[in-house]
Amino acid sequence: MNQTAIKQLAAAVIETELDAVKGLLSRIDDDFVRACEIMLTCKGRVIVIGMGKSGHIGNKIAATLASTGTPAFFVHPAEASHGDLGMITTEDVLLIISSSGETNEVNQILPQLLRLGTKSIAMTGNPESTLARHADVHINVSVDKEACPLGLAPTSSTTAALVMGDALAISLLESRGFTREDFAQSHPAGQLGRRLLLHVDEIMHKGDDIPHVGKSAMLTEGILEMTEKRLGMVAIVDDDEQLLGVYTDGDLRRTLEFGQNPTTTAIVELMHENPITITPGDLAVNAVNKMQKHRIQGLLVVADNNKLVGALNFQDLLQAGVV
Repeated sequence: MNQTAIKQLAAAVIETELDAVKGLLSRIDDDFVRACEIMLTCKGRVIVIGMGKSGHIGNKIAATLASTGTPAFFVHPAEASHGDLGMITTEDVLLIISSSGETNEVNQILPQLLRLGTKSIAMTGNPESTLARHADVHINVSVDKEACPLGLAPTSSTTAALVMGDALAISLLESRGFTREDFAQSHPAGQLGRRLLLHVDEIMHKGDDIPHVGKSAMLTEGILEMTEKRLGMVAIVDDDEQLLGVYTDGDLRRTLEFGQNPTTTAIVELMHENPITITPGDLAVNAVNKMQKHRIQGLLVVADNNKLVGALNFQDLLQAGVV
């Protein structure tokens, strides 16, 4: 193996594909906007069709559309001619991908698709092709050359189609006003969904599990409460459960270092007033951000009236999959 030659070839592939992608900028034109309008007004689904490598790209584009607010799925053109055409309705929109625009398996089902009266968007590298001429809108994804030195393997052309598909999906996302919360709704099982959907009140310790003592408690009582609840802190509250302050295991180490007597010292003398808090309706990811910003390991949860309603630490967030 010639390592220098391999590096040069790999760099040439990337440069060729970069040029292909940059060439798409001039194709963001009225036809692109019309394609977006057709998909935005679609009452059914966007049906993505493609054969071979275009099919693999189509599968990914369909998945991206579906996860960003545009209902979509992929139909294989060969399977379509054996019954899967029944998946397509007149309320759907077709997004058909073919580099040449002359793919046999696609053009074989084209007459049936046209008879349905379904709106169609062609994405090809040949504006004069059969597919381009029969579609309602054509998006040109032609490339000067493939990155393959033989000029045979679909490389630049598939990259161009993929990038144009992303451009469509994100343009539709913005046009729909699709939010992070909407995105999380379609990704509930992953870490992203947990970060965007999980709220503090779903993972915080509540009721008797909250480490807290009254304002008249001695330091010894606070240490025992903190040790028993094992959250690394104890809240100090008044008779109405209003939060007054917090005492942490770090404070305990400093107390021992300075030789203060925990049996004769009131906890209010050593507590931190106005501690960093969070509300139960906050997203759990905001709790992570607060802990990291202030370099603390736990948070007390308070309601709008500063009433103590919960507590959580970094371990709770780890176990919940937020971190």
